[in-house]
Amino acid sequence: MSIASQQRPSGAAVGPPRAGFVPSAIESRYLAPRAWIDPDRSKSWLGRAMPIVLSHKRTLFSALILSFVALLLQVQIPNLLNQAVTNSLQRHTVPLSHYTWIVLALAVAAGISAYVSRLLLMRTAYAMEFDLRNMLYVHLTRMSFGFYDRVQSGQLISRANSDIRSVQMYLTFGPSILVQCAIAVVAFGYMLSIDVPLAFVAMSTIPFVFVLSVRMRKSMFPVSWLIQSRLAEVATIVDENINGVRVVKSFVAEQRELSTLADAAGRLKWSYIRDADLRARFTPLVQNLPQLGLALTLLVGGLLVIHGHLGVGAILAFSAYIVMLQAPFQLLGMLVMLGQRASASAKRIYEVLDEEPTVVDAPDAIDLVDADGDVRFDGVRFAYGDGPPVLDDFSLHLRPGETVAMVGRTASGKTTVSRLLPRFYDVTGGAIRVDGHDVRDLTLDSLRSKIGVVLDEPFLFSISIRDNIAYGRPEASLEEVRAAARAAGADAFIEALARGYDTVVGERGYTLSGGQRQRVAIARTLLVNPPILVLDDATSAVDVQVEQEIHEGLKILMEGRTTLIVAHRLSTIGLADRVVLLDGGKIVADGTHGELMETVPLYVEVLAQAEGADRAPRLDTESDGGADRGPGGRR
Repeated sequence: MSIASQQRPSGAAVGPPRAGFVPSAIESRYLAPRAWIDPDRSKSWLGRAMPIVLSHKRTLFSALILSFVALLLQVQIPNLLNQAVTNSLQRHTVPLSHYTWIVLALAVAAGISAYVSRLLLMRTAYAMEFDLRNMLYVHLTRMSFGFYDRVQSGQLISRANSDIRSVQMYLTFGPSILVQCAIAVVAFGYMLSIDVPLAFVAMSTIPFVFVLSVRMRKSMFPVSWLIQSRLAEVATIVDENINGVRVVKSFVAEQRELSTLADAAGRLKWSYIRDADLRARFTPLVQNLPQLGLALTLLVGGLLVIHGHLGVGAILAFSAYIVMLQAPFQLLGMLVMLGQRASASAKRIYEVLDEEPTVVDAPDAIDLVDADGDVRFDGVRFAYGDGPPVLDDFSLHLRPGETVAMVGRTASGKTTVSRLLPRFYDVTGGAIRVDGHDVRDLTLDSLRSKIGVVLDEPFLFSISIRDNIAYGRPEASLEEVRAAARAAGADAFIEALARGYDTVVGERGYTLSGGQRQRVAIARTLLVNPPILVLDDATSAVDVQVEQEIHEGLKILMEGRTTLIVAHRLSTIGLADRVVLLDGGKIVADGTHGELMETVPLYVEVLAQAEGADRAPRLDTESDGGADRGPGGRR
């Protein structure tokens, strides 16, 4: 999937987030990347990545210098071989042991240099990969909800894994391969010192290697892009099928999903085969053209030796140099392949990093330190993207400590209201104010730390229940966690589990029922003790008996707390001081439940429809905290 069409305008700033409000309960142990990519989108992908490379220049350059030293020492050996043959075997002027000890010393020194070089290079490689991954993740944490509404998680996972690895390999091993290729210049210098015409014969195939490398690069780039995009496509299908496994099995759609995956895997296989075909065409030529140079050297050099114009040692030295140069030329083909894959991967990563969050702190934003809980919606208008308006001239005032229930038909905008208050999205018109401050004038972290939100689709992490409840306050004691769980009606079923609060829930909390997940989510919010509380159908997945237990705890905890309840049950509405009816994107009625029942027919109709739907059987409700489950709460 390409998100290039959603990128921000060229030239917009990109970089690490600025320091801001940090909730007191959170201790940051994050090691930030040393540098950020260059924001200038007119530069090449490699030019934009140079700040990352230069931030590790000490270890990288040390590795390259040591690699060059090791190769330089190895280049001396063929020349010593020429001298040994001439001076020791032909003229008998120098003992052969003299050259033997020199070659041995050079080999040991070259081996040590190569070892240290490789060690530093690998450290640099993984340090760059660390920075790239953290950079991408930091950016993803800054992105607004609208970004995640349209981007598939599998695409992001692919960019964070295979794409980053491709870029890392080229940024570190690319310079190393170039150093090895550069040693060819030194070797050519030694060959010139022995015999100029024969040196040009030996290197005569190099221009052809260069031309083939350029053609190989142009041919492989589109295929490399295709491979990375189709890898992301497969990752997306697998991710969706794992997360939606219950839906797949419910509709007996396993074979259909297997067919979908097989089609995507088939397209990926075609891309890989096409890539292998291109490499099979070009790589042997690039790697074996130096062999032709060796054959020409032996032919021409042999004739020179026969006619007495060149010594036997020189032929041996030339042969050794050409053999030594075969490895760099073999790596040259790999360098082209790595470069094209890295280029495609980098551009896919930049598509994400070049995205601009739509909900950000204003330059002069202030922290909301102490909140009384006065909330006001003034003529709010909102629409998702280019869609129709969801809210139109929506106005509502929640006084400090007041509990207001919001009722309306399905898709009337109730959930949207709960998302706008903590600035998950920005209004397109009007304003939302907390304690007189427009929420757009407050820092996001400080605003959201004062608002507790319990959504109708609770999400739990694959950690213990205790850690899930203490997510907003990691330092909370077990007693505080239990108190929040009791208030949410979750303590009984948690204690009934084999390991109690130490029970690790499955991915997304699916080892628990929907009602159990919601109670844990409510406890998680209550533990933070926010002055403003938003309950978006937070008890929709629990039955009446369990809901009564939760309500008893909520009545106590909502005292002195401003609470907005998105509700449809009469029992939940009973918690509110007043009720507002939402219709057509605006408030059409406001009063107590009794007043609205007597004076607003639409209110009666909405409640009747909601109660009728509520009587329909639900899959994930229970009244005994999961008594019909085995160990770990699994059905």
